Amino acid sequence: MIDPITPIAERLATVRLRVARAAESAGRSPGAVRIIAVTKTMPVEAARAAYDAGARDFGENRIQEGTAKIAAFGPSDAVWHLIGHLQTNKARPAARDFGIIHAIDSVRIAEAVAREATALGRAIDVLLEVNVAAEESKYGFTPEDALVSSGNITRLDGLRVIGLMTVAPLVADPEDARLVFRALRLLGERVRERVGNPNVWHLSMGMSNDVDVAIAEGATMVRIGRAIFGERPA
Repeated sequence: MIDPITPIAERLATVRLRVARAAESAGRSPGAVRIIAVTKTMPVEAARAAYDAGARDFGENRIQEGTAKIAAFGPSDAVWHLIGHLQTNKARPAARDFGIIHAIDSVRIAEAVAREATALGRAIDVLLEVNVAAEESKYGFTPEDALVSSGNITRLDGLRVIGLMTVAPLVADPEDARLVFRALRLLGERVRERVGNPNVWHLSMGMSNDVDVAIAEGATMVRIGRAIFGERPA
């Protein structure tokens, strides 16, 4: 549920300050880090409140929930990010409604999205999801497979590979996630060369609990839910 005490605008301002300080501490420009307000399980009103406070990037995990929110509230200057696992049978609405897909976790998914994007006359920006920590509960390429598959995926019509994404293990001390973020950054340098050194390149990593460490290790997109909207329904 939405935090009933602290307004979303105030929480978003706090997150922006936190991101700016983390970027400056790492010798980076705060403008180089894009905050994605993760609205999964939150009502449309929460997205509206974040938008009114200046948010323009919104993240959803589930296709059905995301497309419903986009239909109900989809200002032209908002970018919707699909950050959750995507099944091949949901490739069409994903390619139709989302601006960026973060969770391309197999060649099969990439091919399905490419077919649908091409049929819709779109070229959609995608990131390859990498299971850096090799957690059995999570989706994603292994680092080795991401490197090998990236060249084939970037040749698919309808897709533009613009970076990598990972979800770090949930740890008590954010510093324990640092090596995961560093590994994604180093892998990203190799994958970027493999896909032709695109001018735009992103590392989507870091959430409410570990965003500072992720930014220190090079995150350009951070996915923030709880710190903006409060605790989610159980």
